[in-house]
Amino acid sequence: MAGHASPEDLVRAVRAAGVRDERLLEALRVTPRAGFVPPEDAAAADDDVPIPIEHDQVTTQPSLSARMIEGLGLTGREHVLEIGTGVGFQTALLARLAGDVVSIDIWPDLVQQARRNLARLGIGNVELLVGDGSGGVPDHAPYDAVLVSAAFPEVPPPLIEQLQYGGRLVQPIGPGGREEVVLFRRTPTGLERQQVLTLARFVRLRGRYGFTS
Repeated sequence: MAGHASPEDLVRAVRAAGVRDERLLEALRVTPRAGFVPPEDAAAADDDVPIPIEHDQVTTQPSLSARMIEGLGLTGREHVLEIGTGVGFQTALLARLAGDVVSIDIWPDLVQQARRNLARLGIGNVELLVGDGSGGVPDHAPYDAVLVSAAFPEVPPPLIEQLQYGGRLVQPIGPGGREEVVLFRRTPTGLERQQVLTLARFVRLRGRYGFTS
């Protein structure tokens, strides 16, 4: 009988998907995903698959999350904004790779869960907020990097304004359900599209600067 996948199997799957950043692979290795999924799905936590959570959301597939994070090129000192906390697994990876993370989600109960999940691992360099992520978090700007875990056909203007010059932003660009995950860099003249990291399906970015219905 086949056993459950292990964290090492998950690291192997993410490496096989093309992720090369050794710091990121190590962060995956030491951040047990089972602590971030509903108990009934814990057996699938180390499989490289999305897992359903409340509000018709899903956790991002780990290899997809890793490719998005790798695109940010984090070195350990960055001040990062994450749009879409979910239950906090991606937040935990960002926190291990950056200086600190500000993460915002529209669902108070998910933020509550994420807070518990991160506290259990002793991850403290994170500020979790409930609110409209499409407008970013201006109070803590500017950011060195922004990661958006929801889809919209363009990058919301407030997120561009809150990004440092030279900073990187990764967002799924599209209508929700079929996206190009794009890496951008902020220049003095605006956002410069650097590359398409991968294709994916994401939930829609909702809010004042996203989908309003």
